[in-house]
Amino acid sequence: MNRRTFLTASIAASSAMLLSACGFQLRGSRPLPSMPALTLEGDTNSAVALQVASRLQQLGTEVTAGAPWRVTLGTPVLTERRLGGDGRASREHELTLSIRFSVQERANNAYHINNEALSTSTRIRVSEDDLLNRETLMREAEQTLTQQLSQQIIDRLAYVEGMQ
Repeated sequence: MNRRTFLTASIAASSAMLLSACGFQLRGSRPLPSMPALTLEGDTNSAVALQVASRLQQLGTEVTAGAPWRVTLGTPVLTERRLGGDGRASREHELTLSIRFSVQERANNAYHINNEALSTSTRIRVSEDDLLNRETLMREAEQTLTQQLSQQIIDRLAYVEGMQ
């Protein structure tokens, strides 16, 4: 083993040990704590609500009426903003999906989250001349935003004080 390889390996190993010693973890590597049974209310037929319910059930959280915790979801709002000039070439669009939600403990009617807003956004480049491709790209971007927003809701629910 030559000196350069040895130094590179030593620095990499030292860095890894230093990071693990200080408690560093990659985002998303920590498992979510278990949550009690929840009731979903509000706009429960939206794509975001259906995604939240599905993901909660995958995580082992019971979603049922009359549960000790009530999660009220507002109607998701998708806003589109065109960026750039008025040329006929491709144009960049910014899509933002936002929702308001509340978390209430049924036993004492206390709100742990009251009408909090969450949002996620993305930018896509779309040709204004290719309408079929435009609709496909917009639909795919909206599906991605729905998944991201539902994950934000679940992440926020997982750390509500008193739910663990």
